[in-house]
Amino acid sequence: MPKQISPKDAYKLIEKDHSALLIDVRSSMEYLFVGHPKGAVSIPWIDEPDWDINPNFVKEIRQLILGGACGELDSQPPVILICRSGKRSMEAGKVLVEDNIMNVYNIDTGFEGDLDDHHQRSTLNGWRHDGLPWEQC
Repeated sequence: MPKQISPKDAYKLIEKDHSALLIDVRSSMEYLFVGHPKGAVSIPWIDEPDWDINPNFVKEIRQLILGGACGELDSQPPVILICRSGKRSMEAGKVLVEDNIMNVYNIDTGFEGDLDDHHQRSTLNGWRHDGLPWEQC
């Protein structure tokens, strides 16, 4: 099971451990137009046009891990996953852990956070709500 982590704690971990990988698992359109954490790599878990689970998701994560490895394949960097609210990234994280990728974190409230009483996001919690660095294309 991926470890749950708050957006602020995830940011602290990224600042402390420069090998940490922040992966945005939302659709490519969400990543581009809603915005994303600065430095996040886009590897969609589910993407348009068919909204199927990415059959290459684990492979793409493994390639990213290997690309950042400086000869130390025994130790895996922290893999920090983020989506809109923490649900898709949790699903994706479970698959990574099942495939023996360890040190996986799920940002529990995601980029936009939970819905408030008016069915709006970014008002209660989440990466953007917490004032952490983000950008839009």
